[in-house]
Amino acid sequence: MPGLPDHLTPEKWLTQMLTSAEARKGGVVKRQIRDVERLVGYDAFIHAVQARGFQAVRNGRHYVVFCNDQPIRRVR
Repeated sequence: MPGLPDHLTPEKWLTQMLTSAEARKGGVVKRQIRDVERLVGYDAFIHAVQARGFQAVRNGRHYVVFCNDQPIRRVR
């Protein structure tokens, strides 16, 4: 399984994801668990999410990041 291209570091990958247009709007971004763990690692991912005041959940094959600090309520 390939890793990151030479020009993209784990830190840059995280920054790109967490500063995307959707993230800047306070929206939601998702990434496959295997990609997060392979490319940047769980600890670095969670640290970056928390450092920005965001929240993340794990569901199925994905991490879903809520790019805001609003309450998360399960509706079903």
